[in-house]
Amino acid sequence: MTSFIDKAKIKVVSGAGGNGATAWRREKYVDKGGPAGGDGGNGGNVYFTATSDMSTLLDFAHKTVFKAQRGENGKSKNCHGKNGDDLYIKMPIGVIVRDLKNNKLIADLNKEGKTVLIAKGGRGGRGNARFATPQKRAPQFCEPGEPSIERELELELKLLADVGLIGMPNAGKSSLISVVSAAKPKIADYPFTTLIPNLGVVKKPNGDGFVMADIPGLIEGASKGQGLGHEFLRHVQRCKLLLHVIDISLENSYENYKKINNELKKFDKELAKRQQIIILNKSDLVDFEHAQEIKSEFIKKTKTKNEIFIISTATKQGIKELLTYLYDKLEKTENIKIQLDIEEDTDSINNDDSNFEITKLNKNTYQITCGKLKRMASVTDIKNMHQIKRFTNIMDSMGIYEKLREHGIKNNDTIIAEGIELMYDEDYY
Repeated sequence: MTSFIDKAKIKVVSGAGGNGATAWRREKYVDKGGPAGGDGGNGGNVYFTATSDMSTLLDFAHKTVFKAQRGENGKSKNCHGKNGDDLYIKMPIGVIVRDLKNNKLIADLNKEGKTVLIAKGGRGGRGNARFATPQKRAPQFCEPGEPSIERELELELKLLADVGLIGMPNAGKSSLISVVSAAKPKIADYPFTTLIPNLGVVKKPNGDGFVMADIPGLIEGASKGQGLGHEFLRHVQRCKLLLHVIDISLENSYENYKKINNELKKFDKELAKRQQIIILNKSDLVDFEHAQEIKSEFIKKTKTKNEIFIISTATKQGIKELLTYLYDKLEKTENIKIQLDIEEDTDSINNDDSNFEITKLNKNTYQITCGKLKRMASVTDIKNMHQIKRFTNIMDSMGIYEKLREHGIKNNDTIIAEGIELMYDEDYY
């Protein structure tokens, strides 16, 4: 039996941009060949896309890290690096996505084919050919690619079923879904048999179908998280209709009905107002008169226009009438629209890594830690004064020297910036 997993935590990493190249034309008969370093390729983006081919988050229990392809580095002869391939991660319809860093709800994959950008790939760095100007004909530096974006995310699946079965444990919900669909849930004669939601597709006479979800039995206190409470209450939020299955062989059938509705009301007042079809099950265990008495009691006490059906999943009594009613009712019932507060996801396109940290190692030495400088260092030749000058100019534009002065740096003190050692000159900066 396939496990049903409705929550998962994963890490996604977009592709970093490839570095630009520093290169020169070296063809025969070309005197004083100019700059010819190509650009790096862009890194691949990461997307989530909703598909009906999946019904669980089981795939993410085995694989939790997903990385898009890095862009290729630029090459000589103005050859640009290839862009990294985008990564499309398939998700079941109904998944909502939360950023664990700030707890923001960033996506609701609520319909087939919906695709959301989760992490933008880094832009490829420019080669030295891009920096050539009439005044600077031989630029001796290039640009590193932008960094990837790494995100820790929580996935949560809310089932998108047309009909949700609710009721006390062992009321017969699993039996009903097995009778009306091809689903084969585990069924036994003891409470809490169903520990996972079961989905079944009920075929209509015209060949269409609707999805029925067997939600695990609730108990008192479920709305406060007792038992399996919150884990399953959220699965009924998007169902068009609720079928409230009740075991009429028990003496307290109406009390059980009230207990379930109290839990729904505590969890979600709007959900408690959702139309319920009352299913009085296990009529084969009571005589006809008693079943009719119970139906009359429900009509009197509920004081609603909800339909009430007497059925037996064991003998299939009343099943045909119930399904005929559901076919017609679903045609006339609009889809449930749940308004989720999806926040603007600026982190999906934020490749900025220019934040820096200054650490005083000793009386005369300061260390700079910074993602942007680390990338710059990867394309900087410490023997090339043009490249070192560009490196220090970027440090200055980032406000690093200003902060160093606030830390008390003095003339001739040493700066170690991501592996590149510099000497501070107070007359220069």
